[in-house]
Amino acid sequence: MTLFAVNVRRWRHLVAFSSLALTLTAAPAMASDGPSPTSFVPSPPGLAATSWVLMDAKSGRVLVEHDADERVPPASLTKMMTAYIAESEIESGNMSPSDEVRISKEAWQTGGSRMFVKVNSNVPVKDLMQGIVVQSGNDATVAMAEHIAGSQSSFADLMNAHARQMGLQNTHFMNPTGLPDPEHYSSAHDMAIIARHIINDFPDHYSLYAEKYFTWNGIKQPNRNLLLWRDKSVDGLKTGHTEEAGYCLVASAQQSDTRLIAAVMGTNSEEARSQETQKLLSYGFRYFETQKVYDAGQELTKARVWGGTQDEGSFGVAKDVYLTASKQNEAGLSNRININGDLQAPIEAGQQYGTVQIVQNDEVIDEQPLVALESIEQGGLFKRLWDGLLKFVQGLF
Repeated sequence: MTLFAVNVRRWRHLVAFSSLALTLTAAPAMASDGPSPTSFVPSPPGLAATSWVLMDAKSGRVLVEHDADERVPPASLTKMMTAYIAESEIESGNMSPSDEVRISKEAWQTGGSRMFVKVNSNVPVKDLMQGIVVQSGNDATVAMAEHIAGSQSSFADLMNAHARQMGLQNTHFMNPTGLPDPEHYSSAHDMAIIARHIINDFPDHYSLYAEKYFTWNGIKQPNRNLLLWRDKSVDGLKTGHTEEAGYCLVASAQQSDTRLIAAVMGTNSEEARSQETQKLLSYGFRYFETQKVYDAGQELTKARVWGGTQDEGSFGVAKDVYLTASKQNEAGLSNRININGDLQAPIEAGQQYGTVQIVQNDEVIDEQPLVALESIEQGGLFKRLWDGLLKFVQGLF
């Protein structure tokens, strides 16, 4: 047998092996052996509100919604963004909780709910944060905005920049308080996204949102979030009310490993916003559950790498992946691994080379980057030429 015939036979063998490997790596890794159980998830409750959304705090997946992207006045829910920016300033070292903030006349005379700070007094950042979040004080909010950006209008520019960075599609801020303005609007969905950033980006500050009372200037005021008293799993976030906006509430609660965020806009009373939000959270915890799908660094597939020091690379996820899904349909979960074309060395560990889609009942419910778990250097000249020839022959067959 000639050398050429031997090499052709070897090429055919390698091509067949490569095709089989690609088929195997594309197979779902999460599918159950048995049939999926029948779903008994009822329709979500209808709420006496303008719009609402129920979100998984870990992934950001929307579980339930009604007109969640409708632009509505957010009232004092606006202060979540004000507080988020203040938390960001503290975390970056630009501001300290002990810094003294001078109270201007403009801040002191701002109407609506108040912390009752005194004009020309100095108030620590830490206390202003409690005044903003617990008491929903407009005076404290304006003082914080002036301290960070110099004026309310400049601070509003900062708020809108953060809104763009968060990907908020239906939000525009004109002031830090939420006092009415025709160009000041948001949505239930966007407010839930802000809440998720507060919870996940600055967890060391989050306990502030569960405080039930705060006393300043001899005046003790309760947190207006009634669910903090009624439901032990609720630990935040913020209420809002104006005549134009109605009564609004963004609340978060955690049971075991499941954390949900509910945003309810436009109810007709303080009691109604609490009851309607409780309905949404109760439905979520009854029928949905969070589970860890993948561990950080877990290998999900191997894939052919051309022209490298080794023929195969290991690929997976860079961080822990959690998913909140229907309890009744957990067995229906599967995955789809998508690799970005032919992989050519060098391969750098941690870089994205595809995606992992998590599928439930033929619907993609989450997508994560597929990253290289190891680096692969470029092979020598002969290895690159040989792989190039193999790749060409594979294309022929």
